Amino acid sequence: MTDADHDDAIEFEYLGITVDDGVAVVTIDRPDALNALNGELMFELATALDLLEGDLSVRALVITGAGRAFVAGADVANLAQLDDPFAGREASLTGQDLMNSLAALPFPTIAAINGFALGGGLELALACDLRVAATGAKLGLPEVGLGLIPGYGGTQRLPRLIGLGRALDLILTGRHVGAEEAMALGLVNRVADDALAEAVALARVTLRNGPVAIGLAKEAVTRGCDVTLPQGLEIEADLFGMTASTEDMKEGTAAFLEKRAPDFNGR
Repeated sequence: MTDADHDDAIEFEYLGITVDDGVAVVTIDRPDALNALNGELMFELATALDLLEGDLSVRALVITGAGRAFVAGADVANLAQLDDPFAGREASLTGQDLMNSLAALPFPTIAAINGFALGGGLELALACDLRVAATGAKLGLPEVGLGLIPGYGGTQRLPRLIGLGRALDLILTGRHVGAEEAMALGLVNRVADDALAEAVALARVTLRNGPVAIGLAKEAVTRGCDVTLPQGLEIEADLFGMTASTEDMKEGTAAFLEKRAPDFNGR
Protein backbone atom coordinates (compact mmCIF):
# COMPACT_ATOMS: atom_id res chain seq x y z
CA MET A 1 0.00 0.00 0.00
CA THR A 2 1.45 3.34 -1.01
CA ASP A 3 0.66 6.87 0.10
CA ALA A 4 -1.39 7.27 -3.06
CA ASP A 5 -3.45 4.19 -2.17
CA HIS A 6 -4.30 5.77 1.18
CA ASP A 7 -5.14 9.11 -0.41
CA ASP A 8 -7.48 7.43 -2.88
CA ALA A 9 -9.22 5.53 -0.08
CA ILE A 10 -9.76 8.37 2.38
CA GLU A 11 -8.53 11.89 3.10
CA PHE A 12 -6.85 12.13 6.49
CA GLU A 13 -6.67 15.55 8.12
CA TYR A 14 -4.66 14.56 11.17
CA LEU A 15 -2.65 11.54 10.03
CA GLY A 16 0.24 10.82 7.73
CA ILE A 17 0.67 7.21 6.61
CA THR A 18 3.58 5.60 4.79
CA VAL A 19 4.32 1.96 4.08
CA ASP A 20 7.84 0.87 3.17
CA ASP A 21 8.80 -2.78 2.69
CA GLY A 22 6.22 -4.10 5.13
CA VAL A 23 6.55 -1.42 7.83
CA ALA A 24 3.71 1.08 8.12
CA VAL A 25 4.38 4.38 9.90
CA VAL A 26 1.38 6.36 11.13
CA THR A 27 2.24 9.92 12.16
CA ILE A 28 -0.31 11.77 14.28
CA ASP A 29 -0.21 15.28 12.88
CA ARG A 30 -2.05 17.81 15.02
CA PRO A 31 0.99 19.66 16.37
CA ASP A 32 -0.84 22.89 17.22
CA ALA A 33 -2.68 20.89 19.91
CA LEU A 34 0.32 18.67 20.76
CA ASN A 35 -1.52 15.89 18.88
CA ALA A 36 -4.29 15.73 21.49
CA LEU A 37 -6.95 13.12 20.76
CA ASN A 38 -10.21 14.72 19.72
CA GLY A 39 -13.14 12.87 18.18
CA GLU A 40 -12.06 13.44 14.59
CA LEU A 41 -8.52 12.25 15.20
CA MET A 42 -9.71 9.15 17.02
CA PHE A 43 -12.05 8.32 14.15
CA GLU A 44 -9.20 8.74 11.67
CA LEU A 45 -6.96 6.47 13.74
CA ALA A 46 -9.63 3.78 13.90
CA THR A 47 -10.13 4.02 10.13
CA ALA A 48 -6.39 3.85 9.49
CA LEU A 49 -6.03 0.76 11.67
CA ASP A 50 -8.79 -0.96 9.69
CA LEU A 51 -7.09 -0.09 6.41
CA LEU A 52 -3.70 -1.31 7.56
CA GLU A 53 -5.08 -4.55 8.98
CA GLY A 54 -6.62 -5.28 5.60
CA ASP A 55 -3.38 -4.58 3.72
CA LEU A 56 -1.53 -7.88 3.35
CA SER A 57 1.72 -6.04 2.60
CA VAL A 58 1.80 -4.56 6.12
CA ARG A 59 3.68 -6.72 8.61
CA ALA A 60 4.50 -4.18 11.33
CA LEU A 61 3.18 -0.81 12.47
CA VAL A 62 4.97 2.15 14.05
CA ILE A 63 2.96 5.03 15.53
CA THR A 64 4.57 8.39 16.24
CA GLY A 65 3.69 12.07 16.54
CA ALA A 66 4.56 15.22 14.65
CA GLY A 67 6.34 18.05 16.46
CA ARG A 68 7.08 18.07 20.19
CA ALA A 69 4.57 15.42 21.25
CA PHE A 70 3.68 11.82 20.66
CA VAL A 71 0.18 12.52 21.97
CA ALA A 72 -0.19 14.95 24.86
CA GLY A 73 -3.50 13.44 25.95
CA ALA A 74 -7.19 13.56 25.19
CA ASP A 75 -8.53 16.94 24.12
CA VAL A 76 -9.37 18.63 27.45
CA ALA A 77 -11.86 20.97 25.77
CA ASN A 78 -13.86 17.91 24.75
CA LEU A 79 -13.60 16.35 28.19
CA ALA A 80 -14.83 19.55 29.81
CA GLN A 81 -18.15 19.16 27.98
CA LEU A 82 -18.93 15.84 29.68
CA ASP A 83 -21.69 16.48 32.20
CA ASP A 84 -23.23 13.14 33.20
CA PRO A 85 -22.14 9.56 33.93
CA PHE A 86 -23.61 8.19 30.70
CA ALA A 87 -21.72 10.62 28.49
CA GLY A 88 -18.53 9.93 30.41
CA ARG A 89 -18.96 6.18 30.10
CA GLU A 90 -19.57 6.45 26.35
CA ALA A 91 -16.47 8.62 25.91
CA SER A 92 -14.41 6.06 27.82
CA LEU A 93 -15.78 3.15 25.78
CA THR A 94 -15.03 4.98 22.53
CA GLY A 95 -11.42 5.44 23.56
CA GLN A 96 -11.16 1.86 24.81
CA ASP A 97 -12.52 0.56 21.50
CA LEU A 98 -9.76 2.39 19.63
CA MET A 99 -7.04 1.07 21.94
CA ASN A 100 -8.46 -2.45 21.79
CA SER A 101 -8.40 -2.34 17.99
CA LEU A 102 -4.75 -1.35 18.10
CA ALA A 103 -3.89 -4.04 20.64
CA ALA A 104 -5.68 -6.72 18.58
CA LEU A 105 -3.75 -6.15 15.34
CA PRO A 106 -2.13 -9.42 14.21
CA PHE A 107 1.29 -7.87 13.55
CA PRO A 108 3.81 -6.10 15.83
CA THR A 109 2.93 -2.55 16.84
CA ILE A 110 5.50 -0.12 18.20
CA ALA A 111 5.02 3.34 19.71
CA ALA A 112 7.83 5.74 18.80
CA ILE A 113 7.41 8.18 21.69
CA ASN A 114 9.09 11.30 20.34
CA GLY A 115 7.93 13.71 23.05
CA PHE A 116 5.01 14.05 25.46
CA ALA A 117 2.95 10.85 25.94
CA LEU A 118 0.43 11.87 28.57
CA GLY A 119 -3.04 10.63 29.46
CA GLY A 120 -4.66 9.25 26.34
CA GLY A 121 -1.29 9.44 24.61
CA LEU A 122 0.30 7.06 27.09
CA GLU A 123 -2.78 4.86 26.85
CA LEU A 124 -2.25 4.74 23.07
CA ALA A 125 1.37 3.72 23.63
CA LEU A 126 0.30 1.10 26.19
CA ALA A 127 -1.96 -0.49 23.57
CA CYS A 128 1.09 -1.05 21.36
CA ASP A 129 3.21 -4.17 21.80
CA LEU A 130 6.47 -2.28 22.28
CA ARG A 131 7.48 1.28 23.16
CA VAL A 132 10.60 3.24 22.20
CA ALA A 133 11.08 6.59 23.94
CA ALA A 134 13.20 9.50 22.80
CA THR A 135 15.70 10.71 25.40
CA GLY A 136 13.64 13.83 26.07
CA ALA A 137 10.24 12.14 26.22
CA LYS A 138 7.86 12.65 29.13
CA LEU A 139 5.27 10.02 30.05
CA GLY A 140 2.44 9.98 32.55
CA LEU A 141 -1.24 9.59 33.40
CA PRO A 142 -2.15 12.98 34.91
CA GLU A 143 -5.95 12.58 34.73
CA VAL A 144 -6.49 12.80 38.52
CA GLY A 145 -5.27 16.40 38.30
CA LEU A 146 -8.35 17.09 36.15
CA GLY A 147 -10.66 15.30 38.57
CA LEU A 148 -10.83 12.29 36.26
CA ILE A 149 -9.28 8.84 36.05
CA PRO A 150 -7.58 7.32 33.01
CA GLY A 151 -10.43 6.12 30.82
CA TYR A 152 -8.87 4.66 27.66
CA GLY A 153 -7.43 1.56 29.32
CA GLY A 154 -4.70 3.10 31.48
CA THR A 155 -5.93 1.74 34.81
CA GLN A 156 -5.93 -1.77 33.35
CA ARG A 157 -2.97 -1.95 30.97
CA LEU A 158 -0.45 -0.06 33.11
CA PRO A 159 -0.55 -2.38 36.17
CA ARG A 160 -0.43 -5.40 33.89
CA LEU A 161 2.72 -3.98 32.32
CA ILE A 162 4.67 -2.59 35.29
CA GLY A 163 2.93 -4.02 38.37
CA LEU A 164 0.30 -2.71 40.78
CA GLY A 165 2.47 -0.60 43.07
CA ARG A 166 4.37 1.17 40.31
CA ALA A 167 1.17 1.79 38.37
CA LEU A 168 -0.56 3.29 41.41
CA ASP A 169 2.45 5.54 41.97
CA LEU A 170 2.01 7.04 38.50
CA ILE A 171 -1.79 7.13 38.50
CA LEU A 172 -2.35 8.54 41.99
CA THR A 173 0.35 11.21 41.77
CA GLY A 174 -0.26 12.05 38.13
CA ARG A 175 3.47 12.74 37.82
CA HIS A 176 5.46 12.69 34.60
CA VAL A 177 8.48 10.44 34.21
CA GLY A 178 11.40 10.86 31.84
CA ALA A 179 12.62 8.26 29.39
CA GLU A 180 15.24 6.73 31.68
CA GLU A 181 12.85 6.28 34.60
CA ALA A 182 10.24 4.90 32.20
CA MET A 183 12.84 2.37 31.08
CA ALA A 184 13.65 1.42 34.68
CA LEU A 185 9.94 0.98 35.43
CA GLY A 186 9.47 -1.30 32.42
CA LEU A 187 7.15 1.24 30.86
CA VAL A 188 9.25 1.46 27.68
CA ASN A 189 11.43 -1.15 26.03
CA ARG A 190 14.15 1.10 24.64
CA VAL A 191 15.44 4.67 24.84
CA ALA A 192 17.03 6.30 21.79
CA ASP A 193 17.99 9.74 20.54
CA ASP A 194 15.80 9.13 17.48
CA ALA A 195 12.79 7.17 18.66
CA LEU A 196 11.25 6.83 15.22
CA ALA A 197 14.41 5.46 13.59
CA GLU A 198 14.91 3.01 16.45
CA ALA A 199 11.27 1.90 16.30
CA VAL A 200 11.42 1.30 12.55
CA ALA A 201 14.66 -0.66 12.97
CA LEU A 202 12.98 -2.74 15.68
CA ALA A 203 10.00 -3.33 13.40
CA ARG A 204 12.33 -4.54 10.67
CA VAL A 205 13.83 -7.10 13.06
CA THR A 206 10.36 -8.61 13.54
CA LEU A 207 9.92 -8.92 9.76
CA ARG A 208 12.49 -11.72 9.75
CA ASN A 209 10.03 -13.95 11.60
CA GLY A 210 6.97 -15.89 10.51
CA PRO A 211 3.88 -13.65 10.28
CA VAL A 212 1.49 -16.37 11.42
CA ALA A 213 3.72 -17.20 14.38
CA ILE A 214 3.93 -13.50 15.31
CA GLY A 215 0.15 -13.15 15.35
CA LEU A 216 -0.40 -16.34 17.33
CA ALA A 217 2.37 -15.47 19.79
CA LYS A 218 0.62 -12.15 20.48
CA GLU A 219 -2.66 -14.00 20.96
CA ALA A 220 -1.09 -16.51 23.35
CA VAL A 221 0.44 -13.78 25.52
CA THR A 222 -2.69 -11.60 25.53
CA ARG A 223 -5.15 -14.36 26.31
CA GLY A 224 -2.80 -15.95 28.83
CA CYS A 225 -2.57 -12.78 30.91
CA ASP A 226 -6.25 -13.08 31.87
CA VAL A 227 -6.33 -16.74 32.97
CA THR A 228 -4.56 -19.09 35.37
CA LEU A 229 -1.18 -20.59 34.44
CA PRO A 230 -2.65 -24.05 33.62
CA GLN A 231 -5.29 -22.41 31.41
CA GLY A 232 -2.63 -20.28 29.76
CA LEU A 233 -0.53 -23.34 29.03
CA GLU A 234 -3.55 -24.92 27.33
CA ILE A 235 -3.91 -21.82 25.17
CA GLU A 236 -0.22 -22.00 24.32
CA ALA A 237 -0.45 -25.67 23.36
CA ASP A 238 -3.47 -25.04 21.13
CA LEU A 239 -1.79 -22.18 19.31
CA PHE A 240 1.53 -24.04 19.06
CA GLY A 241 -0.43 -26.80 17.39
CA MET A 242 -1.83 -24.33 14.89
CA THR A 243 1.65 -23.08 13.98
CA ALA A 244 2.86 -26.66 13.52
CA SER A 245 0.55 -27.12 10.54
CA THR A 246 1.49 -23.94 8.67
CA GLU A 247 3.55 -23.51 5.52
CA ASP A 248 5.62 -20.95 7.46
CA MET A 249 6.67 -23.62 9.98
CA LYS A 250 7.72 -25.99 7.19
CA GLU A 251 9.72 -23.19 5.56
CA GLY A 252 11.26 -21.98 8.83
CA THR A 253 12.46 -25.39 9.94
CA ALA A 254 13.70 -26.27 6.45
CA ALA A 255 15.62 -23.00 6.22
CA PHE A 256 17.25 -23.65 9.59
CA LEU A 257 18.34 -27.15 8.60
CA GLU A 258 19.58 -25.90 5.22
CA LYS A 259 21.44 -22.97 6.84
CA ARG A 260 19.68 -20.27 4.82
CA ALA A 261 17.31 -17.36 5.50
CA PRO A 262 13.63 -18.36 5.52
CA ASP A 263 11.17 -17.01 2.96
CA PHE A 264 7.87 -16.86 4.84
CA ASN A 265 4.60 -16.43 2.95
CA GLY A 266 2.26 -15.89 5.91
CA ARG A 267 0.37 -19.15 5.44
